[in-house]
Amino acid sequence: MTSPTALPERPSWAQTVRVYLEPASLRMFALGFSAGLPLLLVLGTLSFRLREAGLDRTTIGYLSWVGLAYGFKWCWAPLVDRLPIPLLTRWLGRRRSWLLLSQAMVIAGLLGMAMADPRQDLELVVWCALAVAFASATQDIALDAFRIESADAQRQGALAATYQTGYRLAMIWAGAGVLWLAARAEVAPVAGAVPVYQQAAWATAYSVMAASMAVGVLTVLLSREPARVELPPARNLGEWLKGALVEPFADFLRRHGRDAILILALIGVYRISDVVMGIMANPFYVDMGYTKDEVAAVTKVYGVIMTLVGAFIGGALSLRLGVMRVLMLGAVLSAASNLLFAWLAGHGHDVTALIAVISADNLAAGVASAAFIAYLSSLTNVSYSATQYALFSSMMLLAPKWLAGYSGAFVDAWGYPTFFLGTAALGVPVLLLIWLTARLSPR
Repeated sequence: MTSPTALPERPSWAQTVRVYLEPASLRMFALGFSAGLPLLLVLGTLSFRLREAGLDRTTIGYLSWVGLAYGFKWCWAPLVDRLPIPLLTRWLGRRRSWLLLSQAMVIAGLLGMAMADPRQDLELVVWCALAVAFASATQDIALDAFRIESADAQRQGALAATYQTGYRLAMIWAGAGVLWLAARAEVAPVAGAVPVYQQAAWATAYSVMAASMAVGVLTVLLSREPARVELPPARNLGEWLKGALVEPFADFLRRHGRDAILILALIGVYRISDVVMGIMANPFYVDMGYTKDEVAAVTKVYGVIMTLVGAFIGGALSLRLGVMRVLMLGAVLSAASNLLFAWLAGHGHDVTALIAVISADNLAAGVASAAFIAYLSSLTNVSYSATQYALFSSMMLLAPKWLAGYSGAFVDAWGYPTFFLGTAALGVPVLLLIWLTARLSPR
């Protein structure tokens, strides 16, 4: 695949904008949509559907564990990195074959969820949801490698931004869109009758979601395979397993030495302010008296748009200023935006104030995410890009998710203002880690 022209060290704004119109950036937009579509369909949207079908909240909570597939994708990432798929890999190449296979599995799983009625066959719904989550996580592994290998390190910020744009638009479609489709497909109840769960309406909505995966499928079929990194052939099974399972991790440690501990610490806590605060965000909206319509309009649509704006700003600034500077900026903005939630907690119910706070918070998240994805991409070795990136993207949620489990108890004991101030304070050590990491000699 022909490499695009190298950019100057500090590209002009015109050159920066043109990067977003390059084929690799446009491909990432479409593939980002394909990656973002399944997530809510097996988590948030599915919980809404199951509750409407009459399932109790305890059961719905247990079923949310299907999302753990995303946290353990590093376990099978080495296979995606090295294992060829019979016939398919010879036709499409290593990355595109895994992308197409995982997308086909997502489509099949969504169609199974569409046809299965949770009131009569909950087990089938769960197994189909688990298949979608596993296939979606596999698609993420292959797609991260495809993105990293599709452009040089200088363009990774722009690719991350266009990827996030497609991803966030898909989440709007799979969140607000699927509810809109299900509502339009319902048969109007008899006047005075209590609304009931309508399986046919949900089957229509989930079938449309499955058809929407065609965006990713067509993009894979019409794309070129990235330049292949030739790996030495394994002489036996033991050598192959060593190359697939051990070498990706050993390579990272060899390249970074003792610095690896500092880098992994930064990866593990960079998003801690956002993740810990995010767990209590929806209960906070409810306790502040915001209606579902207000929360949906401001956070699910308007907030996502602001995230996209932030992602483009983060990608553009990464090209012009360098990733580490924007990584620091994103960390400062993410922590500072939590202070606005503390202010809102004392301000009271005010939709205009909510819009302002959500705008600032999502803008900060977009800037931070674009820079962080570019940073993680720069750490990978293209020989093991799928495995190493899967490890990094899984690590960044482990400590924050564990700590976030105590957020409800903290709010009960100390209240929302103190909680939000505390989450902002969690960002201070992150700033120190970024400063220390930026001082490391490049490897």
